Amino acid sequence: MKALVYQGPGNRSWRDMPMPEVVDPGDAVVRVDAVTICGTDLHILKGDVPTVDQGRILGHEAVGTIVETGSGVTTRRPGDRVLVSCVTACGRCRYCRSGMYGQCLGGGGWILGHRIDGTQAEYVRVPFADTSTYLVPDGVADESVLMLADILPTSYEVGVLNGRVQPGDTVAVVGAGPIGLAAITAARLFTPGHIVAIDLAQPRLDAALHFGADIVTEPERAQETVAELTGGLGADVAIEAVGVADTFELCTRLVRPGGHVANIGVHGGPATLHLEDLWIRNITITTGLVDTHSTPTLLRMIEAGRLDTGAFVTHRFALAEMEKAYEVFSAAATTGALKVVLTREGM
Repeated sequence: MKALVYQGPGNRSWRDMPMPEVVDPGDAVVRVDAVTICGTDLHILKGDVPTVDQGRILGHEAVGTIVETGSGVTTRRPGDRVLVSCVTACGRCRYCRSGMYGQCLGGGGWILGHRIDGTQAEYVRVPFADTSTYLVPDGVADESVLMLADILPTSYEVGVLNGRVQPGDTVAVVGAGPIGLAAITAARLFTPGHIVAIDLAQPRLDAALHFGADIVTEPERAQETVAELTGGLGADVAIEAVGVADTFELCTRLVRPGGHVANIGVHGGPATLHLEDLWIRNITITTGLVDTHSTPTLLRMIEAGRLDTGAFVTHRFALAEMEKAYEVFSAAATTGALKVVLTREGM
């Protein structure tokens, strides 16, 4: 089969790889019908995630069809159309039993495209298939469900729920890429008073307005804008959706005393925590890897027509055009790419 293989920082290739097989009784082998590229994949290619070995197939998001299951799989069978979650869960360890699947001690967590071969391939082995795949509702498009593999549960859980967004809040979202736009989408479910989107790129600010932000601004004017909007108090919740020091530190300046900073971004380097300014302001700072405990809820919302993910997809490719898709996605500032979707049907 063909797959996108990481060959060290700055190097990748779409090439032949061995077909995956059932290794453990809980495994399923899934034919990949739709897959996307994540900003985390770009972080890996930059060398920001040194735990990824050379030769690893990248990717942790997919919708596909099960072609084989291990003897221990009881709730999935060949022919099932499933969402492959970015987080794998053993379902038995201390963390899984409390819904913290991202911290799984039983061999799960974020492993696809990280510790084991991932989804940017024609086929993928998914461990713990019973608890790490979700049946796709009839009548729901692959690419709509695909947005629930990572960006929507990540933004909903790590951004909005961790940030404790409440009705009437002023929410500042720093970074209007796919994760930031997903945070805007998720925040709207809680009817905040204002959503302020902050980014350097005008096309992304335009996208933020389309996704539901009511105010957009560039970083250098962000503090002034938020202060004017809140009578000088600051944002109730500041969501960091980039993963660099400047944007995290900006969030800590935007938030009001008693407010929340919810860090979603994947950081490849340190950021300065200005405790000399923050300690007296009663600010709560949260970080997190998504647990995907919200995925069933989000699936029900999509099935009921209460959550529309179609606007995230800006570019579509055949699976065999993986290299081209990476070029477009990695140059988002010029291509306008939000999420790219690659499908088997396009081959």
